[in-house]
Amino acid sequence: MKVVLSLGGSVFSGEAEKIKEFAKAIETISQENQVFVVVGGGKLAREYIQRARELGSTETFCDYIGIAATRMNAMLLISALPSAAKRVPEDFVEAERLSRLYKVVVMGGTFPGHTTDATAALLAEFVEADVFINATNVDGVYSADPKADPNAVKYDRLSPQQLVEIVSKNSAKAGTNVVIDLLAAKIIERSRIKTYVILGTSENILKAAKGEAVGTVIM
Repeated sequence: MKVVLSLGGSVFSGEAEKIKEFAKAIETISQENQVFVVVGGGKLAREYIQRARELGSTETFCDYIGIAATRMNAMLLISALPSAAKRVPEDFVEAERLSRLYKVVVMGGTFPGHTTDATAALLAEFVEADVFINATNVDGVYSADPKADPNAVKYDRLSPQQLVEIVSKNSAKAGTNVVIDLLAAKIIERSRIKTYVILGTSENILKAAKGEAVGTVIM
């Protein structure tokens, strides 16, 4: 299979052992599958973007700073992956070309205004992935933000249309933390790629790649 993994930047703000743990899971998946990973900017991106804003930067330029941070995080992950291409592709075409030579391809952001989730969803659509795994800080898709609403209900299975409806409703509320952004949800809807939204642990990533019940599955 072709597996696309969206991995948040928080993974890269801790110890090297945490990165090694995720790298080990990715290497395991790559033994039988082609793996693409899109990583976020995390703390590094937030710190540089905040400083750039204080210096008068435009939001688009801040996006480019964030993209640079994601690419640095991608290089960190590549350092722990023997099967990965030792290059961070700048676009989806290059990512697909590298996948013909390497079992693992790791990339960061590509275009201003696109989150890690949206970039990963677009990549999954472009390479015609069999599975898209969105590793987040929540264990699935809920009816509302579970950190703010104790009555939020977790969904084990959703259709792409239901996902868009839930994300659209929650995105409209100021300050709400959505588990996946609206653009990514709409890409999932049009591409109809089987998607897992999971709590970002190496164990859960392995389970999702094997097709086991974990988080919320959209199909």
